[in-house]
Amino acid sequence: MTNADIATAFEHVADLLEYRGDNVFRVRAYRTAARTIAGLVESLDKVRTDPERSLTDLDGVGADLAAKIGQLLDTGRLPLVEELEREVPAVVFDLMRVPGLGPKKVKSLVDALGIDSLAALEAACRAGKVRDIKGFGPKTEAAILENLAFARDPDRARLLWNEADAIASQLMAWLAASPAVRRIESAGSLRRGRETVGDLDLLVESGDPAAVMDRLVAWSETADVLLRGETKTSIRGPRGVQVDLRVVPGESFGAALQYFTGSKEHNVRLRGRARDQGLSINEYGVYAVTAEGAAAGPSLGGSEEADVYAAVGLPWIPPELREGRDEFLLAEQGRLPELITLADIRGDLHMHTTATDGEDTLADMVRAAIDRGLAYVAITDHGQRVTMARGLDERRLLKQWDEIDRLNAALADDGPPQIVVLKGIEVDMLEKGGLDLPDTILSRADWVVASLHYGQNQPRDRITARILEAIENPHVAVIGHPTGRLINRRPAYDVDIEAVIEAAARTGTFLEINANPWRLDLDDRHAAAAKAAGVKLVISTDAHSTKGLDVMRCGILQARRAGLEAGDVANTRSLADLKKLRNRS
Repeated sequence: MTNADIATAFEHVADLLEYRGDNVFRVRAYRTAARTIAGLVESLDKVRTDPERSLTDLDGVGADLAAKIGQLLDTGRLPLVEELEREVPAVVFDLMRVPGLGPKKVKSLVDALGIDSLAALEAACRAGKVRDIKGFGPKTEAAILENLAFARDPDRARLLWNEADAIASQLMAWLAASPAVRRIESAGSLRRGRETVGDLDLLVESGDPAAVMDRLVAWSETADVLLRGETKTSIRGPRGVQVDLRVVPGESFGAALQYFTGSKEHNVRLRGRARDQGLSINEYGVYAVTAEGAAAGPSLGGSEEADVYAAVGLPWIPPELREGRDEFLLAEQGRLPELITLADIRGDLHMHTTATDGEDTLADMVRAAIDRGLAYVAITDHGQRVTMARGLDERRLLKQWDEIDRLNAALADDGPPQIVVLKGIEVDMLEKGGLDLPDTILSRADWVVASLHYGQNQPRDRITARILEAIENPHVAVIGHPTGRLINRRPAYDVDIEAVIEAAARTGTFLEINANPWRLDLDDRHAAAAKAAGVKLVISTDAHSTKGLDVMRCGILQARRAGLEAGDVANTRSLADLKKLRNRS
């Protein structure tokens, strides 16, 4: 099983235990372990088989959970899950897809009203029955009705990009070890960097397709073979994802990679352009077309993707831009952006420590940032409003900033420091207006992130006003996760994002692309709109552990889909240049 599979299994156990009313510490242990595992780069199996290491070295993983990880790795099953699932009605997991309904609220609905489906939940809300249950009320009832459509959205069954990438990377490494595989690439929405991925598309160059198919079927994660053909095989893999593997000869590899990468809209326009030039493009290559419309003669290009685009007079278009938007116009005009890369990032400006809800200490986070080659970081623990995360009041915040001063001094003891640590804070936008820490404190910060965590169901004008007020505050550097969405879990709150972008452009306030794969907020369209308005973006991890720093690549992918270049992102600059940019307004 992949790390993502095991993290999902542990989250599932936590939900089952919480529904059943088990000890809160036991529930929390599974959730903590799930977060640790989800953020782990190397496979759990590799950790387990290393004679110098132990699964219990991982944060939040004790002997009991290590044994359960071993069960999952060895058998793909966890008897505890099967035991708990026999006690919990299957409808519970349908109901928990509704944003705002966790295990406890779902249990109340099932016990009080006998709810057995999403349709029954909708009927109960419309009949006004839900509001009478303790802990609900008319507002919660109305929110459930609004969120039912989100719960029924088929896209919610798709994997997050990083989950799909973990599965694809594991499979591609397995396939690449076969002598029959000359070249292998992912295609489809995974290659385009979409936020979520439905199926996995893999392309292999080989002169021995049968050997490649045998290798795929022999993969330990192959749960079922859906189709076996001479050049295409489909399997059901981890998390129930379908994997379609195609084998093509070298002379067609580029054409097939372009074709199966998509998107559909991009390919339709590319083929229309080819048709206008008397050409035909398919997954085998580029061909001249006869008067009768049939392809004729040898392929004019197909071994490399760039040859396919060159055949119709275009430069190669990066996969992240292939959504049928403005990429063809930009390509024709020679204005395709030089997309930002992970190597461009100089600093990470949103992260948490054990002072609030982080899993690692200040020193641990800084050490991990040094290991990743960063020149600066901002420590932005939560302000006091976020009580569930033990948010910092003035006294505790100033104490942390003193600690940061001492750390920076120690880092500079022997000459220029490897890294500079900025004294930051993630302040909360209060429901009635204002921020949860006074300006007298914020004025002493190096970096202030302002975010909205409470009152997310307020009306559009109220939420927008709260964000605009934060933008106008001269001490606020950036608006964190500006729409509050959680992919597959919670829709964005109702905000006038155009007004937010306009205000940010006027004041010089940055907007965040939060790299957490559950957030990726701003999304690619809003980030592109911000760039067009002259707003500078900040890509930050919002890391709550040292491993969380690795999700920066997810934020980079989102920025690339928005067409962002290094110059569009503030934290690609040196710290000195970042400070100049921050003070431009």
